[in-house]
Amino acid sequence: MATEASGAIMSGECKWFNSEKGYGFITVSDGSGDIFVHQSSIHAEGYRSLAEGEPVEFTVTVDDRGKKKAINVTGPNGAPVQGAPKRQMGGSYGRNGGGYGGGRDGGY
Repeated sequence: MATEASGAIMSGECKWFNSEKGYGFITVSDGSGDIFVHQSSIHAEGYRSLAEGEPVEFTVTVDDRGKKKAINVTGPNGAPVQGAPKRQMGGSYGRNGGGYGGGRDGGY
């Protein structure tokens, strides 16, 4: 079980976030280094993710292994985070290929 390391609200910005794996790192504004963040600690409307460079506020806790991590992650002034841009749906199913029933190769 994680223990609370600091009740103070800290600020920083997202260094990077992998939306597929659901974690990333925040660079702390006070220069104390980078802190791990998991998607379950992000307060967002809908899908929980962070955009690179996005400003955030958070508190810090220490996990069972003694590692610091960000919790209660919000945007500035407690607002929901903006999150990473949504990826476009689709892919290789263009005008002349892919899928069943069509395309140059018969769809297979």
